[in-house]
Amino acid sequence: MRSGRVLVLATVLVGLFSALAVPAAEAKPSPQAQLERLTKQAADLQKAYRGQIEGLQDVRDAAEKAGGRVKKLRADLAEAKRQVAQFYRNSYMSGSLDGPRVFSYTGDPDSILGQAATVTYLAEEKNQRLNRIGALIKDQKTAQAQAQDKIVDLKKEIKQLEAKKRDVEALLKKFGFQTPDAGSGLTARMVSIRNVIMQNYPMPFGVGCLRAGDPGEHGKGRACDFMMSGGGRMPDAGSVARGDALAQWCIENGRQIGIMYIIWRQRYYDIRTGAGWRQMSDRGGITANHYDHVHVSVF
Repeated sequence: MRSGRVLVLATVLVGLFSALAVPAAEAKPSPQAQLERLTKQAADLQKAYRGQIEGLQDVRDAAEKAGGRVKKLRADLAEAKRQVAQFYRNSYMSGSLDGPRVFSYTGDPDSILGQAATVTYLAEEKNQRLNRIGALIKDQKTAQAQAQDKIVDLKKEIKQLEAKKRDVEALLKKFGFQTPDAGSGLTARMVSIRNVIMQNYPMPFGVGCLRAGDPGEHGKGRACDFMMSGGGRMPDAGSVARGDALAQWCIENGRQIGIMYIIWRQRYYDIRTGAGWRQMSDRGGITANHYDHVHVSVF
């Protein structure tokens, strides 16, 4: 009898999960392999560009986040399926009274009422678990599509940057490579550009440059943040206008004096590519999104 129940259980579960599973023809391939290959290409490009490429980093982070969501949903779905299998196994093994047997049962009335309540509970529990599996499958399909879209965006970004490599190489050759000064920790170019900016634009909230341990341009002595407000607050209208004017000055003069890229108000402008202002993803705060300062990086 027990072996017969196990066989019935196996048949039920196979049919159940086959009905709920994503059809093979519709299933999207995992983006992980593509993402790993593109990440290497992105790293090679940043090395060739001799500095961080904010747009590329932004798109890559979005692709990695989307891939991570797909991975988590797969794990959640596997766990939900395991729980449903366990639920069915326990129900069959315990010999719980099912619906038809309620009406043919001739034993103790109190026992039948208790068994009927159990049937109702198990039915509700089963429906909740199956609904969760259905929802997870739907979410996974959506997440896979979104992850694939981000992969397409990353491919497009890499292709555009590779097309600009020759122009960037000319800029790199023009400005050469500078190492930070032992005293200030900044390159001579960064010091020169910082001084010119501070002579032409008042900086009542200060300027922050060297950031020890930073993996980006601040840690290399090639970036400064020109603050437009203090304490992580949104700047007022006058300070925003000053930030706009500074950003525009950097764009107009960047190729002549060696500015590599700027970030301001959750947008970045890469002088190397000349692609214009690009929107950045939300990094979670006023300072992180560069609403209170203009970031300037140099070659």
